[in-house]
Amino acid sequence: MVSLQPSATVTLRDLGQLDRLVACTKYCVDVCPEVATGRHIVDDSWTAHADEIAATRPDLVVASVPYQEKSVAEILKAGIRFLGLAPHTLDDIYTDIATIAALVGVPDRGEEVVARMQHEIKAVRDRTRSFPRPRVFCEEWGKPIIASQKWVEELVEAAGGTFIGDPGRQQTPEYVSKADPDVLIAAWCGAGDRVPLEKIVRDRGWSPLRAVDQRRVYCVRDEFLNTPASTLVSGLYALAGAIHPESFPQAEGLRQISDVPAQSHTTGGL
Repeated sequence: MVSLQPSATVTLRDLGQLDRLVACTKYCVDVCPEVATGRHIVDDSWTAHADEIAATRPDLVVASVPYQEKSVAEILKAGIRFLGLAPHTLDDIYTDIATIAALVGVPDRGEEVVARMQHEIKAVRDRTRSFPRPRVFCEEWGKPIIASQKWVEELVEAAGGTFIGDPGRQQTPEYVSKADPDVLIAAWCGAGDRVPLEKIVRDRGWSPLRAVDQRRVYCVRDEFLNTPASTLVSGLYALAGAIHPESFPQAEGLRQISDVPAQSHTTGGL
């Protein structure tokens, strides 16, 4: 197998099937360091080169949107099976895990992976059910500002918050200012945990927002929210730590803004 998507690589690891992997991307290595050696490193779904992939002689290539249609056509022309994933919701992600598990002949293991994810998410949802629900803006990209995906909206709700904005859609700084969220979260694709929180607050004119005034501005590690696989459970706990720090004080992959001057709250709500 060739994996052009970190989520597929993580799923193969969860299924105990990494020995099937002959090639993956550098982003797969970031999320799943176990594949750093013994595999070819190829370009990702968007920049994939069919000849590079074909040279590894795979039986199956797994990718996720967005991917280059030209490269996909060349892969198929070479007689290689291609699985394209396009998850939007947690249910879609569960289906993708089950599909990969069936393809590699371990459907029962796939069911176990899904069940563990569902158990963890339900446990956090049950724990936060009676909590107040702060309003949360969460973005997956900064230029332009793009709100996080639908599955992140579902995780925010499970973590005891209310998601602001249209998942996966571009938003303006002015929209967020007008919404004046209680919590701001940035999880930029490919940025790891290096989102410059102080800079985006300053450059977007967000200093007066209540989230900034109360230092409730956070970076969540990229792979915890943008890799649609079991890693989302870690993202769930990071979100819970940002939304309800009094109940989830030890959250891996969560970084809080550090240099914010005291501000008066001057912006209005929606």
